[in-house]
Amino acid sequence: MLNNVEVFEQNCIKIGDIYFDPYLVSEETHDARIIFITHSHQDHFSLNDITKIKNEETVIVIPRDCLIDALSTFDKNHIIEVEPNNHYVLGDIIFDTVPMYNLNKSYHVLDKKWVGYVVDIHDIKYYIVGDSDDTEELTNVSCDVLFIPIGGTYTMNLEEAVLATEKVKPKIVVPTHYGTVVGSNQDGEIFKNKVSSTIECVVFKK
Repeated sequence: MLNNVEVFEQNCIKIGDIYFDPYLVSEETHDARIIFITHSHQDHFSLNDITKIKNEETVIVIPRDCLIDALSTFDKNHIIEVEPNNHYVLGDIIFDTVPMYNLNKSYHVLDKKWVGYVVDIHDIKYYIVGDSDDTEELTNVSCDVLFIPIGGTYTMNLEEAVLATEKVKPKIVVPTHYGTVVGSNQDGEIFKNKVSSTIECVVFKK
């Protein structure tokens, strides 16, 4: 299920030629078929990094408040604007949007209509949570692979992420959003040791 999957800084994830929240991209590859953006914060929606991976055919999927900036780099026919709680079909890719927000913090508010993505790729459901807390919407998702933030401060912390993972019950969980802005590089291994042994936890080395 993790064939062709790479995890980089923050929430930067690559599955084949599909990217999520590209950030601190080290090389110019121009190999992105689709770029999914969870929200407009600069460590998730970085036009500088996007230009390193996009090409003339790349489609970008964005929440509404990213639209003006996206139009500076993409033709409008290559932009898909999304809202939470919707179902979309983009060629051979099927995906749903999940509300992404904090419960008791002001960094990510529900009214922004930011999103996590449940993307079906070759009959495997990948849930990229984004910068969220342990919300009811998050834990109602069914998925095979869960990419969950663990760094705290702007997202749920390590212990909260363990509890959320136990509720979702994915086959595989991958911790994200730690070791760059908040959290330490060791948090991934700590998280892995706390997650139930019935769930496979894969930690990508930074």
